[in-house]
Amino acid sequence: MAKHVLSEDERRDVRRDFGRAVNMTPKELEDWLDTDESRSVGQSDGDGESVGHASGRRIVQILRSEQADLDDDDHDHMKKVVGYVHRHSAQRPEGDVTDTRWRYSLMNWGNDPLKD
Repeated sequence: MAKHVLSEDERRDVRRDFGRAVNMTPKELEDWLDTDESRSVGQSDGDGESVGHASGRRIVQILRSEQADLDDDDHDHMKKVVGYVHRHSAQRPEGDVTDTRWRYSLMNWGNDPLKD
């Protein structure tokens, strides 16, 4: 199956949505990914690192890249991040979420719900 190549308008929309979904700076995200809490959540893809943790490392790389250097794979990952943040945010538990697996999972994907 041929892969859909994004138009420039679609790329712009993806970058805008990604910018809204990811509210952590590259440094904040890198520091977070170094914590035990970050490594304690998410589904492993078999190599011991969770999908979300690997996504966080990719998000840091995307955030540090020049817009012109972002390729179709980067834009696909950005769309995946936006979808995850939206779906997971809708499942917010009751009460204080400061020290919850729910928040930790979102933070692995670049979104700290306490920053909003």
